[in-house]
Parts: sequence; structure tokens; C-alpha cells
Amino acid sequence: MTSSDERQPKSRRGLFWLVAFMVVLFAIYSAGWFYLANRVRTEADKAVATLNKSGIEAGCANLQVSGYPLNFTVSCDNLAYEDDAKNIAASAGSFNAVAQIVQPLSPVASLRGPLRTSVPGMMPLWIDWDNLQANVKLWYPLPHRISLQAEGLSGQTDPADDTDPVELFSAGKASGQLQPNGGNLDYAGSFGDLEIDADAIGGRVLPALDASGDVTLNNGVALVGTQVKSLRGQSVEIRNLDLSSGTARVTLSGPLSVDAEGLVNADLMIRIKDPKAVAAILAGAIPEQKNAIEQGFAALAMLGSEPSMPLKVVKGKASLGFIPLGKLKPVN
Repeated sequence: MTSSDERQPKSRRGLFWLVAFMVVLFAIYSAGWFYLANRVRTEADKAVATLNKSGIEAGCANLQVSGYPLNFTVSCDNLAYEDDAKNIAASAGSFNAVAQIVQPLSPVASLRGPLRTSVPGMMPLWIDWDNLQANVKLWYPLPHRISLQAEGLSGQTDPADDTDPVELFSAGKASGQLQPNGGNLDYAGSFGDLEIDADAIGGRVLPALDASGDVTLNNGVALVGTQVKSLRGQSVEIRNLDLSSGTARVTLSGPLSVDAEGLVNADLMIRIKDPKAVAAILAGAIPEQKNAIEQGFAALAMLGSEPSMPLKVVKGKASLGFIPLGKLKPVN
């Protein structure tokens, strides 16, 4: 027998064991996939049953788990929540969340509108969008990152009677991202082409607005999952809050906190670009204060096209530069 004849059985055995290993591995994966799918259905049913025992109606209609073998997809036809005791209700369209086999801890979820809400003390709302998507980086005990992107946002009232709804706002796009940073929570968000309907703000007129923000909630991780009943003792670091329209821009940065007595303390810096344009916007939004606004911003314009001033609040007493603004009421 030649050496080549001896190698052929060995190569066949090697191929056999490789195929056998792949089959076993796929069988284990399949068992795990279907176990997890069944676990999702079971836990969803338990959660709904627990809420129902508390008098809360909630549901994910026609819950489906699919996508085998390459994806893990959870979907339902609509979402609903109703708490008669607290007179709270919310509903939305279809929900779909997909995790790929190559990135199982990075699911992508989408939700179809409209979102309809009813909360005591607020008019019922109808909020809709063209596209709403969430991306999550899962980890334990908290996700590494949660981000949300929306396009074609709009909002209006949702009257229970036959009266016409009131248009509230529309925005071309909006996004937000939340992630832990040690014991704190970082938030970054923005929106573009926000238009607020004049009827929603008493006939006042505002141009289309763009905004962005970058804020840290100190000790925010400890607050996750707790029912925060008061803002007292909380603090934030505002790295940047920016609101603009055309050439007009207002930027705010600095720390802000609420002490145990509910008094606000802040050491902020306000930067204004094109004070005359900012004044024109404010005068249109607050016409009864037009003269005072124009006079104040005319003085600011003397400091240049991009003046800045400190906004300080000490124990609720606010001042803009050397100008006292009065005292803020304690917050709860």
C-alpha cells in the first residue's frame, strides 16, 4: 500500500469529524435559539399577567419570534398600555426588534406610529413619525448605549369628542443618545427644522428652530429604575445647549443643581450670535415685550456680534452679568 493510499482514509476521517462537529454545533445553536424564543414568549406573557393582576391592561398583540437561523426577531402588531386607576393610557403601532447572529447584543428596534397618549393634567396627544428607530448596545447591569433616531415627527392634540385637533409641532429629524459614564449618565441629542404651530402657543410666532445638547446627569446611574419624586439634590453639567434659527444662535453651558431646600444654583455662560436676529425672534414670540427686548439686545450688540455673559443663580437669586433678574421659586 502506498503512502497516498494511507492518507486518503485519514483525510476522510478528518472531514467526517469536522462535519460532525459542525452538525453538533449547529444543533446546540438551534436548541439555544428556540429555547430563547420560548423564553421571550413566556416572560412576555408573565409580564402582561402581572400587570393585569394590578388592574393594568397591557399587551403586545400577536407577539411573534422569528428570524431563525441568522436573526432573532421579536415583533407584534401593536403596543398598548392602560391604567384605569391612574387614568393613564398609551398605544402605538407595530413593533419590530432584530438582533443579528453576528451582533446578538446590538439589537435594532423600530416602532410605527401613531403614539396616542392620555395622562391626567394634559390634553390627549397624537404623535406620529415617518421613521423611528432605536439602537441598543446591551450589557449587564446597564446597556452601554441607547440611541434613538426619528424622521418626520409631528404632534397634535387627540380630542375625545368631535372637536378638531390642534396642530402642535413638526420636526424634520430628531435624535438622542444615552449612555452610562461611571456613576453618571451622559445624554446627547438634537432636532432639526422644528416648527411650532402658532395656535399651540397662543398665536405667537416662532421661526423654524434647530437645537443640540450635551448634558451629564450626575449620579444618574443610581437613579435608573427608581421613582424619582423630587428634583432636590440633583445636579447636571451642561456642556452645551445650542438653539439656533438662521444666523441667530444662543448657547448655554455650565453646572446647574437643586439643593435640599429646592433652591436652584447655577454658574452658566450664555453666548449669543447675531443679537439683532435673536432680538427679532424674541420680539415676534413675545410682542408685548418688544420694546424692552430690542433695547436690551441693542446694548448687547455693542459688545460685538457674538457677546457672552454669565448667568448666575445663587440660592434661587438670578443675575445676568450685573443685572438682577429676580428670584426663582423653590422646585419640588
